[in-house]
Amino acid sequence: MESIRALADLTIRGGLSRRTFMERAVALGLGIPLATSLLAEAALAAPKKGGTAVLALQGGASTDSLDPTTYQSQVPAEVGYLFGNTLVEMSPANVPTAELAESWEGLDAAKRWVFKLRQGVQFHNGKEMTAADVVFSLNRHRGPNSKSGAAGQMKIIEDVKATDSHEVTMTLSQANADMPYLMSDYHLLIQPEGDKGDSGIGTGPYVLKNVEPGVRVAAERNPHYFKPDRAWFDSVEFLVVNDPTARIAAFESGKAHMINRVEPKVVALLKRAPGLEVISTPGRGQYLFLMHCDKPPFDNAELRLAMKYAIDREQILKLCLQGYGSIGNDQPINSPYPFFAADIPQYQYDLDKAKFHVKKSGFDGNILLHTSDVAFTGAVDAATLLQASAAKAGIKIDIKRDPGDGYWDNIWNKESFCASYWGGRPTTDQMLSIAYLSDAPWNDTKWFRPNFDKIVAEARSELDDAKRKTLYREAQLMIHDDGGALIPMFNDFLDGVSKKIGGYVKDPIGELSGYRAPERCWFV
Repeated sequence: MESIRALADLTIRGGLSRRTFMERAVALGLGIPLATSLLAEAALAAPKKGGTAVLALQGGASTDSLDPTTYQSQVPAEVGYLFGNTLVEMSPANVPTAELAESWEGLDAAKRWVFKLRQGVQFHNGKEMTAADVVFSLNRHRGPNSKSGAAGQMKIIEDVKATDSHEVTMTLSQANADMPYLMSDYHLLIQPEGDKGDSGIGTGPYVLKNVEPGVRVAAERNPHYFKPDRAWFDSVEFLVVNDPTARIAAFESGKAHMINRVEPKVVALLKRAPGLEVISTPGRGQYLFLMHCDKPPFDNAELRLAMKYAIDREQILKLCLQGYGSIGNDQPINSPYPFFAADIPQYQYDLDKAKFHVKKSGFDGNILLHTSDVAFTGAVDAATLLQASAAKAGIKIDIKRDPGDGYWDNIWNKESFCASYWGGRPTTDQMLSIAYLSDAPWNDTKWFRPNFDKIVAEARSELDDAKRKTLYREAQLMIHDDGGALIPMFNDFLDGVSKKIGGYVKDPIGELSGYRAPERCWFV
């Protein structure tokens, strides 16, 4: 039956004539009525152009910019994939696939990489994309003054140059077998040479028409998009709705066809609503509390260790995520990563150990924790639970609930103790390089360890997977034992999707089909 369904789908897409399909169906023993029914079913499921898709999203702010070097949260990433593309796209199976680069090759034992570019790809302003545009775009994320979220992983690149009109060669300071993965980072959108970065001009599936940061983004289908099997909507509209109740109301009323960050406590309710569904996708996303290791009180390693024993992970996972996630262990690599170190001992809620390390630390005071539901779904509740569990160990935490608008600019990476979120990355090296290397702009725990940097660099250059796994285990263990990240849980992505939407694909890279739902989906 599956083979005949595939033929029906091929027929609807124009790859097989209706007459040929019916002949094959009859030859396989199907009657004319059933064959006709399968064609009708395939027609309903087949992609079709048309309509305006509305997405109500959490994670936007009035300070958001279109400049990819500034992206810090999910709405800017979603907008980036509306108008732009990277050299490489990660498939839902975490396999690098061609996007603006049609092929690539590692040379000199992975110290030199050559990327062949697609020809005939147009920017929204009509200019054809060339190697010069790629070199310009990548260089915006490099250099000592770069504040890009991709700057940490780009430091390994010594030189990027155009070696032909549609060929780019990157020379690295050390071997890196993961280079194609790194080129899929959502910051590394390719823009026209000379662009200031905030024009919103790219090669992507939709052309931006109206942008009100923190409020609304409207875009129309790019008629010259180079992917014939993508971008089905006539137009797409993003509404920034940071309040979870308002976001759910927009979804239930039909004003929004898709939403992100569904609160686990309302999943059962939404599943009972006609025409709506909640899609759960396990991935690398993590909900965490950041402790800055370079300033009091968390420059005290004993106090950091006390916090790791004073957090009741099971309780937070159960009450905040309703089980839609998994337990964290205070290091950012979990089971979806191929180099996950499963044998590292799991932190347990242990008041005796927490009290022991608090006493050893000598700390006796109050700690201020910043939180907001923009940080992650249930962040305020999770902070309250942490406050209560830590109090039993004699650790006094004061909570400040900050406004959602501006949280990522004013609180994250600035305040010494705050709720935060990481969406994960395709590779172990990428996650560690962006968030934990001493010179990474997004080292948001302010944890600076030269020995750790050396281990990650060695692992990155090692082409033997067994040796890489040993090195990455050592790196994970260092963060687990000494780092400033309290990671009680890894979250499932919970997206609300109308049953009017077809083509949704679960993607562990991120929410809403790896941030690409507007490109992948259509109206049924």
